Amino acid sequence: MSVITGITRGGVAWTPAFIVALNQQKCIGCGRCYKVCPRSVFELIDREDLDLEEDSENYDDDFDDEAPGMVMNLKDLLDCIGCEACSRVCPNNCLSHEPQTIAA
Repeated sequence: MSVITGITRGGVAWTPAFIVALNQQKCIGCGRCYKVCPRSVFELIDREDLDLEEDSENYDDDFDDEAPGMVMNLKDLLDCIGCEACSRVCPNNCLSHEPQTIAA
């Protein structure tokens, strides 16, 4: 099977990589991915609702004032357009992307 590809305005072939996972243990709830996403892929939710254990090794104290007790969640994976903007702004590299095959 072949992967989904596109063409840029300049005529260059491009392979989008769609979001497949979000590591909520590493997420600091800063909202950067939510703000940069052109679609409705993310939502901010209460960390306690997920019953996640705090992992102090992956938590960055520089972001304590961002959103205490909050974590990002994948609201609608199928709305992702594969631009990877969210990964470029994530300070903790919480997001995973992969090219997707064309459904027959």
